[in-house]
Amino acid sequence: MSLIASVIIGLLIGGTAGVLAGLFGIGGGIVIVPMLIIFLKFAPSRAVGTSLAAMLLPVGILAVMKYSKAGDVDFKIAAALSVGIFIMALVGAHIGLNLGGTWISRGFGVLLVIVGAKFLFAL
Repeated sequence: MSLIASVIIGLLIGGTAGVLAGLFGIGGGIVIVPMLIIFLKFAPSRAVGTSLAAMLLPVGILAVMKYSKAGDVDFKIAAALSVGIFIMALVGAHIGLNLGGTWISRGFGVLLVIVGAKFLFAL
């Protein structure tokens, strides 16, 4: 896959994570990591390292340093993810504040089932 295509996918993953972060308060482990594995075919450790790099300060700087040293961080994709998260988290927050608690809980439950099923049945 070309660098441009990968960065565009990174922006889309970041945007999705941003909306879901604003809507449900989630992002890295539950959204970005599985999407990097599924859509960019990252190894799990590379997906974790890249996700941490996207959300670096102050949450994961020490972990990012460790993953980076092992060669498991793609900083170009991490930057694209960060841009998508930054912009789209506002969209997710707007949607979440207008939906109400019941729909937020149901939507989060559906997301968890989809992600869980993908990983359970893909193995």
